[in-house]
Amino acid sequence: MTTESVPANQDQKKEGGISDLAKAEERLAYLLLVPTLVVLFLIAFYPLGSVFYTSFTDRRFASGDEPEFIALDNYSNLLSLTVASLEPEVNEAGEVVRDPDTGEIDYPPAVEVLPRQPRRYRELTQFSLFGNRYVIGATDAEFIQAIIDTVAFTVVTVALETILGLGIALVVNSEFKGRGMMRVVMLVPWAIPTAVSSRMWEWMFKDTRAGFFNILSQDLGLGSGQIPFLVDQTWQLPAMIAIDVWKTTPFMALLLLAGLQLIPNDLYEAANVDGAGRVRQFWSVTLPLLRPTLAVALVFRTLDAIRVFDVFQIVLQKKRYSMASYAYYELIDGKAMGYSSAASVVIFFIIFIFAVIYIRMLGVSNE
Repeated sequence: MTTESVPANQDQKKEGGISDLAKAEERLAYLLLVPTLVVLFLIAFYPLGSVFYTSFTDRRFASGDEPEFIALDNYSNLLSLTVASLEPEVNEAGEVVRDPDTGEIDYPPAVEVLPRQPRRYRELTQFSLFGNRYVIGATDAEFIQAIIDTVAFTVVTVALETILGLGIALVVNSEFKGRGMMRVVMLVPWAIPTAVSSRMWEWMFKDTRAGFFNILSQDLGLGSGQIPFLVDQTWQLPAMIAIDVWKTTPFMALLLLAGLQLIPNDLYEAANVDGAGRVRQFWSVTLPLLRPTLAVALVFRTLDAIRVFDVFQIVLQKKRYSMASYAYYELIDGKAMGYSSAASVVIFFIIFIFAVIYIRMLGVSNE
C-alpha cells in the first residue's frame, strides 16, 4: 500500500507543478498586456478620441478662444443634401423656352429653387428622371464632391492595382532567368518619393505641347497637343488615377508575391498529375489560398487610397479636392479645427465600412 501511494503522490506533485506554471504564464501574459494597452491608448485611442470630441465643437486652429460644444452641427453642414425640382422656364405666352442653338429646354438657375434656410444649399449636380429635371443641393458641395471623387478614385485604383499587381506577382513568382533583377526593377516606381513622381507626372500631363501626353497625342493624330489634362474636370480624376496606379501597383505586387511564396509547390504538382491546366490551377489552388493575403492587401491599399492627400495636393492643389486635402485646407486656410476634425471622422468611417465589406466578401473571418 505504501509503495503504490508514492507514484500517486509524485503524479499529484507533477500536476500541481504544471498548473502552477500555467498560472504563472497567465499572470505574465496579463502583466505584458498592461504596457501594451497603455501604449495603444497613447498612440491610437487618445488621438482618435480627441479628434472625435473636437468634431463636436467649433474649435479654431491656433486660437486662444474657448471652444463651444455644438453637437452635430459640423456633420450637418458637411453632409446635408436636398433634392429640388426644376420647372422649365416659360414665356409670356405660356410656352416652354428653349435654347435657340441647341433646342434644349431652359431651366431657371438652381439657386432659385434650393433652400436657403435653415441652411444654405448650393448646387451639386442635376439629373433628369421620367422627363422631369431635378437638382441635388448640398450645404458643403465641395466636400460631397470630394467624397464622390475619393470613393471613385479608390474603387478604380484599387481594382486596377490589384489586377495588375496580381499579374506581375504571378510573373515574377515563376522560374525564369533574371527573375531577381525583375523583382528589383518592378519596385522602382514605388521607391520614388511621391513628391518627385507627382511632379514628373504633372509635367507629363502639361496642357501644352511641352507635355509628354500632348506630344504623343499630337504625333498619333489624336489631339491638337493642347489637351488640358489638369484643368478640365473631365480629365483631372483619370490623371490622378493614372499617377497612383503607376506608383502603387508594385506595392500590391509585392504583397501578393509574399502570399504566393507561401503556397506549397506540392499542390501544383498534384494538380498537374490530376491534369489541371494553368487556368484551373489558378482558380482552384492559387486564388483560394491567396485570399487572406488578398484581403490584407485590399484593406491596406484601400486605407491609403481613401485618405489620399499628397497626389491631389501636389498636382491639383485647390482645383479639385480629395477628402484628406479638403480637411487640410479647412484646417490650415479656414482655421476650422472642429470642422476639419468632422471631415476626418467621416474618412475614418468610410475606411471602416470598406474594411468590413472586404472581410465579409472574402470570408477571412471564417478562417
